Amino acid sequence: MEILIKPILTEKMTAQGEKLNRYGFIVDPRANKLQIKAAVEAMYGVVVAEVNTCNYDGKYKSRYTKAGMLEGRQNRYKKAIVTLGGEDKIDFYSNI
Repeated sequence: MEILIKPILTEKMTAQGEKLNRYGFIVDPRANKLQIKAAVEAMYGVVVAEVNTCNYDGKYKSRYTKAGMLEGRQNRYKKAIVTLGGEDKIDFYSNI
């Protein structure tokens, strides 16, 4: 199972990375905090102090349009906020 799917690169997460040493990732919904911690430490070579997770279910939604009522589901994903210990940093833009 691929634990880390992609990093979250938004203005809010970039600011948290600079000030609070926190980084966000979209992860596999079946992954637990210990697996996420091990994957981040192995991939980026940093020490992880804390992992916070949040699940987003695939909610069923419907809306009215000109063509009638459209129904569908949102994608299901899990978000992890990783706090690094010490002076460790992750540079997502280094390999561009």
